[in-house]
Amino acid sequence: MPSLYISAAHKSSGKTTVTLGLCRALRERGLAVQAYKKGPDYIDPIWHRLAAGRPSYNLDFRLMERSEIDGLYARHAAGADICLVEGNKGLYDGMDLEGSDSNAALAKQLGLPVVLVIDTIGITRGVAPLLLGYRAFDPAVNIAGLVLNKVGGPRHEDKLRRVIEHYVGLPVLGAIHKDARLAIEERHLGLVPGNESDEAEQRIAGIAEAVAGQVDLDALLRLATTAPAPAAGVTFPAAPATRVKVAIARDRAFGFYYQEDLDTLEAAGVELVPVDCLADAALPAADGLIIGGGFPESFIDRLAANLPLRQAILRAAEAGLPVYAECGGLMYLSRSITWRAHTGEMVGLVPGDAVMGDHPVGRGYASLAPTASAPLDAPGGPAIPAHEFHHSRLENLPDGLSYAYQVKRGHGIDGRNDGYVHKNLLAAYCHRRGTGPRGWIAPFLAKVRSHAEQRNAARKAA
Repeated sequence: MPSLYISAAHKSSGKTTVTLGLCRALRERGLAVQAYKKGPDYIDPIWHRLAAGRPSYNLDFRLMERSEIDGLYARHAAGADICLVEGNKGLYDGMDLEGSDSNAALAKQLGLPVVLVIDTIGITRGVAPLLLGYRAFDPAVNIAGLVLNKVGGPRHEDKLRRVIEHYVGLPVLGAIHKDARLAIEERHLGLVPGNESDEAEQRIAGIAEAVAGQVDLDALLRLATTAPAPAAGVTFPAAPATRVKVAIARDRAFGFYYQEDLDTLEAAGVELVPVDCLADAALPAADGLIIGGGFPESFIDRLAANLPLRQAILRAAEAGLPVYAECGGLMYLSRSITWRAHTGEMVGLVPGDAVMGDHPVGRGYASLAPTASAPLDAPGGPAIPAHEFHHSRLENLPDGLSYAYQVKRGHGIDGRNDGYVHKNLLAAYCHRRGTGPRGWIAPFLAKVRSHAEQRNAARKAA
């Protein structure tokens, strides 16, 4: 299976730009391109999907077992002509001192040749010891080619190529010159999501044109053919079940969902009914509701103005509708959101006010211990792996609230607790993987089906 791992010496080197350009340029050659993203990032896979024309999948050592990574990778590689895995941070970066969760570790596990994207701003001859060090640090990592990025011009490119040829011997697959038009706009929590960008398609087309013109795609494809066939891994077949409808917030404010989880929901007999929290005046008929993460603070006025939907969600949840919300969804379900001295009323299910700050409140991987109030998990079991990235905090919370989790690592709602519980609502700052033995999907669907059965029985009795 032709495959490549796109990594870099450090973050912000241009991995996403190169990956997007390759996805679209290879797609335009008629190839089915399957993209993946290492780590828990939601935004890059949205851009991958737009560029490649098919969903992108996350591969994460902290949220998945290694056999699960192998299974997910192989399952979606089977229908592709080439696979591109985009790393996070630098090639050897990770939380573990021994590098067991690094990009290098994932590239070795999948057996993929690594294309290293090098940010060349302010460097010429110094690129040689950098590359020599990266090759020597772990000889088992197959650093097979380079893409030079942010090159200053023809003279700069010529110097870099001659230095690399003389000292290093790695093939330079391309040199992308500095161009402000290739940058994707960033904001307080990273790149602007593709689902929110009006110019996403135009930006991807421009990136693809630049990459196709400055990267040797034929050499890159030849390099990709050296990857082995994917290893088999564990899968999670869905048990047959009666179909249910679950509304899911899918709009410019909310779009942070793992494609693996969406697949799992549909395989379990769920009809996902999209709801636009910015425009829909009514909650669609459904047996449950999911509100994922996003950037509700960027749409305060429009969310606040949609009073009919906010009231409909409030009524439905108070009547027992199972609701699962994460981060941006938690903020939307609070009483209000404030950002830059601007406040808008929200749903009012969570008895607190979300206030945006200038710095992260919770950032990185988290670990959650279920409490006796946890609606989806048994207390006393293994800690649940999760992650969080939010600049907001909940203020004016009363005492005595029920929480689903004790936070063992991370911040959650107040540094000690996360997952506000009310009737059949669970709303947390931390993001969990939905699929797998510790996922939230199976127990959530059990509540959804129980609620649907009780409601149907009540209707028949009436």
